[in-house]
Amino acid sequence: MAEATYYGTGRRKTSVARVRLVPGQGNIVINGRELKDYFDLKTLELIIKQPLELTGTTNAYDVIANVKGGGRTGQAGAIRHGISRALLEVDGDYRKVLKSAGLLTRDPRMVERKKYGLKKARKASQFSKR
Repeated sequence: MAEATYYGTGRRKTSVARVRLVPGQGNIVINGRELKDYFDLKTLELIIKQPLELTGTTNAYDVIANVKGGGRTGQAGAIRHGISRALLEVDGDYRKVLKSAGLLTRDPRMVERKKYGLKKARKASQFSKR
């Protein structure tokens, strides 16, 4: 008999994560590598594990994630968003807990575009009187 698999797509900045939850022992694999190998910062590991700890399913599911684009922080946020959405498929009762923690809302903050005549979005070259 095939095991139940739950899917969720998460986004943050320019990162997109496709997440699968499979019943297991709590292993987290990202792009074919273990969590500790992929993210070197402990804070990013805590961000990823947050929805699992809130719902009490840390050791109930294995997380398999494919993530593209952005930097490490954006990728961690995208994986967290994907895990939260996949947990909703597991049990609809998790919605209240995840929603109150703000894990179901996609973070809309993006990098502001560069404007012509400036060095960055708002930074201009130094003014010189002469």
